[in-house]
Amino acid sequence: MRVLREANLVACEDTRRTRALLTHFDIHKPTVSYYEHNKLTRGRELLRELAAGRSIALVTDAGTPGISDPGVLLVREARAHGVPVVPVPGPAALVAALSAAGISGDRFVFDGFLPVKPGKRINRLTALRALDTTVVLYESPHRIIATLGAIGEVYGEVELVVARELTKQFEEIVTATPAAHLVRLAASEPRGEFTLVIPAVGRTAPGASA
Repeated sequence: MRVLREANLVACEDTRRTRALLTHFDIHKPTVSYYEHNKLTRGRELLRELAAGRSIALVTDAGTPGISDPGVLLVREARAHGVPVVPVPGPAALVAALSAAGISGDRFVFDGFLPVKPGKRINRLTALRALDTTVVLYESPHRIIATLGAIGEVYGEVELVVARELTKQFEEIVTATPAAHLVRLAASEPRGEFTLVIPAVGRTAPGASA
């Protein structure tokens, strides 16, 4: 809250969401959109603001900027121009999911969002399984069904955690097989942002020879 109150400008993934947050806490600051599709042009504008001595708070809709969310390019360019970048720790779905999954987090791989195309998605999951470590993924409500189907194909009947809307009002954390998750989610249209935690199950995929 202090950072938001002291910043000259708030760069937001979605200005509507961030304005609701600012209004709730009675913070009155100018906002500007900064997201995946305008990051190049808007990033240059923000760098000019920084060069003029103004401070900018970078906010994403959920989670932490730069962790499978907009921000990496702006942070890189700001640092390259000698502008201090100060992290403000906040909720990150991958850490929250690991802490509540009951699956070893001593060693894990975070792979963000899987490829959209089915063949590439299977290939990526096969490569992740071969690492023989816990895997954390993000997924959208529109692709969660296809992703769970692919996980079942590559990992078999593994017991994985599917967490939804972490740290928010409708938080849900469920451990089940891919098939069981599919039955559960098919009962109604999936909503919210998903985080998946898959335990290490060995390098040999189902149906493959050792």
